[in-house]
Amino acid sequence: MAPETIGFIGLGVMGKPMAKNLIKAGYQLVVHSRTRASVDEVVAAGAAAAVSPADVARRTTMVITMLPDTADVELVLTGSDGVLSALQPRAIVADMSSISPVATKRLAALVADRGGSMLDAPVSGGEIGAINASLSIMVGGDEAACARARPVFEAMGTAERIVHIGASGAGQVCKICNQVAIGGALAGVSEAFALAKKAGVDAARVRQALLGGFAASRVLEVHGERMLNANYKPGFRTKLYQKDLRLANEAASANGVAMPGTALVAQLVNALMASGGGDLDYAAMGTVLFELAGVK
Repeated sequence: MAPETIGFIGLGVMGKPMAKNLIKAGYQLVVHSRTRASVDEVVAAGAAAAVSPADVARRTTMVITMLPDTADVELVLTGSDGVLSALQPRAIVADMSSISPVATKRLAALVADRGGSMLDAPVSGGEIGAINASLSIMVGGDEAACARARPVFEAMGTAERIVHIGASGAGQVCKICNQVAIGGALAGVSEAFALAKKAGVDAARVRQALLGGFAASRVLEVHGERMLNANYKPGFRTKLYQKDLRLANEAASANGVAMPGTALVAQLVNALMASGGGDLDYAAMGTVLFELAGVK
């Protein structure tokens, strides 16, 4: 099979636009997903459909997975009709999901046993970044495999933000660090807006002023605007962020690192989940603090 034929498994909010950008870049694509409508949409854009993860692996030399959680990736790779059952020699498996670094290392060893290479390549940038092919991509695994996969990654992300972090699992650790940093910023912006609103100050003007100083951030710019407009249409769902924070706290425990700020953010996200906000964008975390302050 020609090297430019790529397999893509998982066509959700992120995976579907990423797959379409690979097609736009000229790659032949073989796709599989649980949702038939998503498969049909990407097939209409020029991809071929596969009947199973094994069928994807059989027809390609690079398989990309973009799935919700660790168990999903494990099933797709190691299940009875999984990728590993039909992996081609020297094939690359690039998992662009956000999952456990420990599980990633275990899966990478299984891929190596089958003669392939596994890269953990989680992304940052949300649905907007996926649509615009401007994702940041954090790569763990063999450096030579990363170099081979780079042109494919560049069809989905910004070249200077595709960074080889280190050995297998390093990409997932980096993604956890990303989510930790975002959580702290989300909590800070939420608290700032809650204070402004409670004090009778225009939060929109507060945001405008803060964007011109050291408090400026992408979280303040993008998610701050979401909070002001109460626009929580999901670019990244709260239930997936809850999963990422679970991974963060597991990593903290495994490595003996105190992360009290992240533990607090996790509780705010848990409160949002308990109120039925799992399918809202994770910027809706601000609503928890607004409610505590008695403001809208």
